[in-house]
Amino acid sequence: MSSPTLSQKLTAEAIGTAILVFIGAGSVPLTVLLTGSNPFGSAELSTISFAFAFAIFAAVYSVGHISGCHINPAVTIALFATRKIDATTAITYIGAQLVGAFIGAGLTLVILSGNDPATLGLGAVAVNDKAGNVVGLAAEIIGTAILVFTVFGAAVDGRAPSGFAGIIIGFIVYGIIILVGPITGAALNPARQIGPELLGGLAGAKTHLDQLWVYIAGPIAGGLVGAFLYEFVGHRVTAAVPGAAVPEAAHAEA
Repeated sequence: MSSPTLSQKLTAEAIGTAILVFIGAGSVPLTVLLTGSNPFGSAELSTISFAFAFAIFAAVYSVGHISGCHINPAVTIALFATRKIDATTAITYIGAQLVGAFIGAGLTLVILSGNDPATLGLGAVAVNDKAGNVVGLAAEIIGTAILVFTVFGAAVDGRAPSGFAGIIIGFIVYGIIILVGPITGAALNPARQIGPELLGGLAGAKTHLDQLWVYIAGPIAGGLVGAFLYEFVGHRVTAAVPGAAVPEAAHAEA
């Protein structure tokens, strides 16, 4: 059986990211539309968290076998940093993810037409005023570190039970959003924030461009932390065979 071509993989990444942004991030303004002026509480946060979880289910099981379903530059950079993909793949995947994020935000704009998308926005999030950017950065780092650690354990490591990656990753995102959401909106993904933020701004929505660095630097740093932490705890050590010769390199390290 032939492997998917690069163009097929990139298309799959764009589609997967579009699904994530349209269903996940798009659930934010649609939830606000339904609740109106009512207080935004835990029930609404849970609804949005489930939307992200189900979007990940759909993306992983529909395109995961084609592109690996990174759908997040932080995941792609983490895989590159741990030498699991090459530079060309990383760069082109990130480009496809950004395209997909704009497509997903565009679809949200389409369905909000007539319902004041300029006021509702397209799903971009912002740092809690009481928290500030430094705390917001820490929250995005922690949340993304947990996410990428889980991705490596459930999907990248071949020893993981097969068939469950989408469910595990989807539900860990649900859990992270419940905790990190009140602080930063829990983007955990630069593309997920960039698409709705920039396209929303073009549509007249309020933007937080001064905070965009939090949603780029935080997930990337967190992704690297999660990836290298898993590389440490998941490293396979080959047991020595009794009576076998010890390599010279081992003597040098001792």
